[in-house]
Amino acid sequence: MPSLCLMLVTLAASVPSSKEELPMPPPPPGMHVLEVEEKKPQVGSTVAQEAEEPEEANEDVESESAELEELRALEGAALDPTAKPNAEVLQSLRRLGLANPLRLRMLDVLEEPTLREDDTPPELPLIKDLENFDVAQIQDRYDIPVEMQPLVAQYIQFFQGPGRKWYRKWMSRSTRYLPVMQPILEAKGLPRDTVYLAMIESGFSANAYSWAHAAGPWQFISGTGRMYGLREDFWVDERRDPIKSTYAAAAYLKQLHSELGHWYLAWAGYNTGGGRVRRLMDRHGTSNFWALAEEKGFAKETKHYVPKLIAAALIAKNPGAFGFREEEFEYEPPLAYDEVKLVDATDLDAIARAAGVSVKDVQELNPELKRWCTPPATEKQPYVLRLPKGTSEQFAQNFKQLSPNERLSFRIHRVKRGDTLSKIALTYGSAPEAILQFNRLKSARSLRVNADLAIPVPSGRNGSAALERKVAQARRSGVTALRPEEEIPAGTPRAPVATGALKTEVIGGRTRVTYGVQDGDSLWAIAQHFNVTVDDLRKWNELPRRKRGLKVGTIIQVWPGSAPAPAPVQERSGTVLASTQEPAKAQAGRATTHTLAAGETLWSVAQRYGVTVEDIKRWNNIKDHRNIPAGKQLVVAAP
Repeated sequence: MPSLCLMLVTLAASVPSSKEELPMPPPPPGMHVLEVEEKKPQVGSTVAQEAEEPEEANEDVESESAELEELRALEGAALDPTAKPNAEVLQSLRRLGLANPLRLRMLDVLEEPTLREDDTPPELPLIKDLENFDVAQIQDRYDIPVEMQPLVAQYIQFFQGPGRKWYRKWMSRSTRYLPVMQPILEAKGLPRDTVYLAMIESGFSANAYSWAHAAGPWQFISGTGRMYGLREDFWVDERRDPIKSTYAAAAYLKQLHSELGHWYLAWAGYNTGGGRVRRLMDRHGTSNFWALAEEKGFAKETKHYVPKLIAAALIAKNPGAFGFREEEFEYEPPLAYDEVKLVDATDLDAIARAAGVSVKDVQELNPELKRWCTPPATEKQPYVLRLPKGTSEQFAQNFKQLSPNERLSFRIHRVKRGDTLSKIALTYGSAPEAILQFNRLKSARSLRVNADLAIPVPSGRNGSAALERKVAQARRSGVTALRPEEEIPAGTPRAPVATGALKTEVIGGRTRVTYGVQDGDSLWAIAQHFNVTVDDLRKWNELPRRKRGLKVGTIIQVWPGSAPAPAPVQERSGTVLASTQEPAKAQAGRATTHTLAAGETLWSVAQRYGVTVEDIKRWNNIKDHRNIPAGKQLVVAAP
């Protein structure tokens, strides 16, 4: 893949440096940054005040002449394979690191074997004995400290075995981000190989989100992200932006290294907090990470964090030596883009059409966007959007020609008590499907009071075509809205939910209990009560392992006994063993009469009493649940 390698090396040199400690990243050299003016209605005063935001980052761009010359030299080498590498090319190669696979492949393309003799170490043979491998012989290939400690060897073996498929993904994705992240780290005074911290944090994924609510390639939690200049509000989450988050991570790691004195300790501090590392150092009187890892105080994750990073870096620069074949990796193309400046909130559909690309292309280059549109902006403070490389000029020309009928404007609606999605859509002349897509919601059965929604509305007198196009696109992508009668008005009070054993049935010859979680319940307690295992409960109810707590009233299915539940079968009318038989017949004395109030639906009544909609329909001989008038009395089994 020579052409791809050349592109990767080209981009490795294209990210500029900056003297500010926490700058908004300037565009790479040669990038077109176009300011696009559009005359559209401003987002009105209904825009909800955003959470406290960091100061606006300085967008002044430093002189980029040296970087630009380097880029041009590499472009020349890429376009003319017969050209001899000049000084600028060699400088770019050195910046990649001596043993970087991309650099080696670049040298292969240039057919300059003498360069290898000068400064490139030979390729490592396959390492068969990790315990006795002397890592000191390759230390000069790294600008971070690396050691072959027992846990490092264990992680290498893990990546070679059980974790192999994940490591393949990480390596394949790394070629998209290394060329833009490493120069930022270097410009901020950090080792370039610090980039492998992002590898073990997220696998170089902009969309990674952890149980601790950390997000993005560098896995910032909200508080730390804001502390280091990352904006997070209704419109954007800059923790997911690979460029902006790398600047923030560089600043954070540099501070940790300054405080703690060693990169191992700085990495541990990134995982568990610098204060905790400092207290352990003071308590045990040592700054040796390996010694501290033997003491009490570090969580297991922190003890493993440093060896995991070292193992990831060792393999990444020498995959062949650690048993990986080149064909195992499907390297992604490098992050390459143009930037345009927008002066108003803009629909991503309109942007994509003007640029001649897909909405997915726009979203992948701008992972910080939380809505299906860009944030409100002004001419003084435009929003900088990334577009696929080479499309900015086409976008600028086409965007100015878009008529108001082809665009959507936006209003911000704060959900009030009694609101439903269909009611909100009617108020603004919008559509429920469009609202769902703009806010990236899969469904809105019940809206949360005081939540904010971006409402797309047509621009101009005849702007309904744009809204219709939006609804059609939303439906094609799988977005569907509920019927008005199925919606639950925001703020609808919920009665105490039914808890305990609600229903016992015989399904396929086995007994199944429908159970409502009670206050104080845990998976372990429920499992003990029914003589099953926690793993069984998770499997039967598709509960993820990271889900630890249970909400009171949650309905779960239990197959009592120690044997596993049978394979899923199509349920038939079983024998009801508990008091949830037909309440109007067998258990009439234990039934409740519920008068349907205005705004209530069968679904909300079912949730209130801990039963199903089908139960209520069967008990009350209801064929069509869509036309039930308020005031109708319903028979419901008392839990």
